[in-house]
Amino acid sequence: MKAQRAPDGSILLFRPECNAERMRNGAKRMSMRRVPEDVFIRAVKDTVAANADHVPPHGKGSLYLRPLLMGTGAILGLGPAPEYTFVVFCAPVGSYFKGGQLTPIDLLVEERYHRSAPRGMGGTKAAGNYSPVLVTQLDAKKQGYADVLYLDAKHDRYLEEVASCNIFVVRGRTITTPPTSGSILPGVTRRSIIELARDRGYEVVEAPVSIEEALEADEVFTTGTAVVVASVGSITYQGKRKDYCPGGEPGAATQEMYDALTGIQTRKVEDPHGWIVPVWEAAE
Repeated sequence: MKAQRAPDGSILLFRPECNAERMRNGAKRMSMRRVPEDVFIRAVKDTVAANADHVPPHGKGSLYLRPLLMGTGAILGLGPAPEYTFVVFCAPVGSYFKGGQLTPIDLLVEERYHRSAPRGMGGTKAAGNYSPVLVTQLDAKKQGYADVLYLDAKHDRYLEEVASCNIFVVRGRTITTPPTSGSILPGVTRRSIIELARDRGYEVVEAPVSIEEALEADEVFTTGTAVVVASVGSITYQGKRKDYCPGGEPGAATQEMYDALTGIQTRKVEDPHGWIVPVWEAAE
């Protein structure tokens, strides 16, 4: 999650109840004790309020929030932990990718490993889903790529997600994103972009997207709390590179989605869905 400042200095959260829901779903999958929504949101608000001085000015970054649920206890056998600790960690951050926000990123399609499998753990926000991607991600970065794009484990052909974010493919007025069928993380930003795109008249389809279809698309972009909305400049697959942003600028749909999302997140535009939760109002 992130806490951000509005132009007037107010500090805002974006859809914290969705993050609370995802943590509860993840805890159930991991046989952990679930954190009630009111406890989750109160903890997040209290953490932001206690660290208000570390929330960057409007347009200069945000306060990144990482709610953690950790199981501990004196147990060696295979079974749930006897007790749990709920922590909210925070740190001020800027753009996720080093090129800056909306600078098109270059992706490398991973051909050796898969991120997850159907009906596995890929749809759970758990630490164990992140450490396995490092070996491929670090190797790709050494080659000059920003991140790795994974294909599905069953057919080795359909897009899953990037190591750190969900992915969308644009063709005309149709935006397609892989379905969250258990192997893809159900991102809150992903969910929000689907709603915002439909509000703006796009046809949004949650369906499998083959790598061949992606390479023929007009635009590709990724979404996530950390990356926000990131324009994909190129995808390299089997040694062949497809460029989407020859001028170095994001596509029209990508820019529109970024503006719509960040406008609501920072209260620069109207919030028709009631997604913003204020922690501190400048008028106070």
